[in-house]
Amino acid sequence: MNVALPPIMISSGFLPTGSLVESLIHISNEVASVEKLPFVQFRNISTMIRRIKLLSSLFEDIRETNSPLPPSSILCLTELFSVIQRVKLLIQGCKDGSSLWGLIQTQFLSNQFHVLVKEMGGALDNLPLSLLNLSADTREQVELLHRQAKRVDLLVDPQELQRREELLQTMTRNNQKSSGNKGFDDFVKLKEVLSCIGLRSPLDYEEEIKKLEAEAEKQAGTGGLIEVSNINNIISLVTYSKSVIFVDRDKEEIKENFKQRSAFMNRNQDVSSSSQSILSNIPDEFRCPISLDLMKDPVIVASGHTYDRNSIAQWINSGHQTCPKSGQRLIHMALIPNYALKSLVHQWCQDNNVPLIDDSSSSFSKSESSSGKSKLSEKAIDHISATKAAMNAVKMTAEFLVGKIAMGSPEIQRQATYELRLLAKTGMGNRRIIAEAGAIPFLVTLLSSTDPKTQENAVTAMLNLSILENNKTLIMSAGSIDSIIDVLESGKTMEARENAAATIFSLSIINNCKVTIGTRPRAFSALVGLLREGTSAGKKDAASALFNLSVYEANKASVVVAGAVPLLVEMLMDDKAGITDDALALLALLLGCSEGLEEIRKSKVLVPLLIDLLRFGSTKGKENSITLLLGLCKDGGEEVARHLLINPRSIPSLQSLSADGSLKARRKADALLRLLNRCCSQSHNPVG
Repeated sequence: MNVALPPIMISSGFLPTGSLVESLIHISNEVASVEKLPFVQFRNISTMIRRIKLLSSLFEDIRETNSPLPPSSILCLTELFSVIQRVKLLIQGCKDGSSLWGLIQTQFLSNQFHVLVKEMGGALDNLPLSLLNLSADTREQVELLHRQAKRVDLLVDPQELQRREELLQTMTRNNQKSSGNKGFDDFVKLKEVLSCIGLRSPLDYEEEIKKLEAEAEKQAGTGGLIEVSNINNIISLVTYSKSVIFVDRDKEEIKENFKQRSAFMNRNQDVSSSSQSILSNIPDEFRCPISLDLMKDPVIVASGHTYDRNSIAQWINSGHQTCPKSGQRLIHMALIPNYALKSLVHQWCQDNNVPLIDDSSSSFSKSESSSGKSKLSEKAIDHISATKAAMNAVKMTAEFLVGKIAMGSPEIQRQATYELRLLAKTGMGNRRIIAEAGAIPFLVTLLSSTDPKTQENAVTAMLNLSILENNKTLIMSAGSIDSIIDVLESGKTMEARENAAATIFSLSIINNCKVTIGTRPRAFSALVGLLREGTSAGKKDAASALFNLSVYEANKASVVVAGAVPLLVEMLMDDKAGITDDALALLALLLGCSEGLEEIRKSKVLVPLLIDLLRFGSTKGKENSITLLLGLCKDGGEEVARHLLINPRSIPSLQSLSADGSLKARRKADALLRLLNRCCSQSHNPVG
């Protein structure tokens, strides 16, 4: 929120006195009528508004006198107009901008207000009060305002400084923690800070994140790379804080469940006071099959077996691609946290006084922690590594949310999937981290949820994750495709169905996925169904998915059998559908298989529609229209050729495209004109 104040510019030709005074009254009233002052810079803004109200009385008195003004007063009023205009912009920037960034910038913004007050005092130096016919009250108020403005000190709200310091300390500590659970105490204080600046509901947090993202874009446009890094750091912290504060409502209930389950499992165990004896009595289900030690960070591999993270990571990093226990080849190398077992292990350790060092942090996080110790005393945000903090915060957030999806109540799962959906919406790094946190298998399970919002959030999160190339393979390996098709066929909301179609489109970019999806005929039927029933965006997603799948030759016949062709032709006549170009592109692709050509030739209305599109379609539309007409005229398409020759608009349209169309359109138009020439050569009536 770096509100840059432009210098005062005084033109050589002033506004007429009447217009200047009216403008001053108008802009003063605008500033004075500002409602819902922002929490940040509240004291500076409210004090500035009081000053403007005093000046407004001056302007109204001048208007009421309706007498000529001395030149020095016109100079003063012009300068005051410039100052008040910049006051308005500064207040609006504080009100519309990010509260957190405003808190970080509190000294800078306070200085801006101080500069404006000083300039106000400088402008009043030129005001000849003795020459103006003012009321005694107004004269006294203006003189008082002038004196105050000349000797005013910089006002930086000490409470804002304290909140800023607390925020920076929390960010620094958060930056140096490798364990999400160790940071919860900080968020109690952070919640208080955020509440003090107006962030009290999930909607407030979402609005703040949007404002921070807008500020980051603005700073990027002006070359403020350090500022952009700092803002991204704050966005990560706010995102994680939102998850912790608003999702963790049944934490105690889950904790109680863990205690009960742990008590049941340990009911018949004799616990010795000796720590060595305790370690020798570790339950077998808590031991890693590789190291035979206690699994402090259990993870599940693709085979379904559970190992300690460090042990299995060393196994995989040494070049092995099989499960150590079963010998089964691992179809992917993702390590999915086993939250249920981890909770039981932690509870067992707590009950038996076994020290537990959380191994869940990666070597990357450990190196971060050690390097971060030298920065513990640094308070300024400029010294915080945004990349490191952002990655750490996203990792903590993702693991926290996946844990809620795995263990939470239906209400918690609904909220956690929504948060995960938002987290996966932006940034390839976020999508990679979420997948590494083991989110994909849990999201697949939630695709069959009976709760409409949970299902919708799960499929949308899956869509967002699928944008990352590596995640496409993980999603397919998790056996998700049938569940995605189920949502596409009979999802509980139209948005869920449409996002399922978009997910299939995203996955089908990979050739192997085209083949896998192609083995499921109901995928094509479901996409055609959405093409018929969906919104404009849904129809477009369905058409795009069908196009992608049809690139694989064997899938074309399946699309035709699903009934796509008549519906696509119908879409060409429906302007409201808004997918004319998509329908034409898909029809042109289906023309390449015998089933598609046969079905397209059955349409009685297609050729007249294509002729019209030669004239009025988009560039791509014209190219695909010619492709279709050329394909229909070849190989026994004499009837179509005769229709083209009879229609008075077809030949001129083709000639126009041959001369002025795109390169592809010109080439195809020339080929079609030559073909039509051959058709009518016997009558000696060439058309080209």
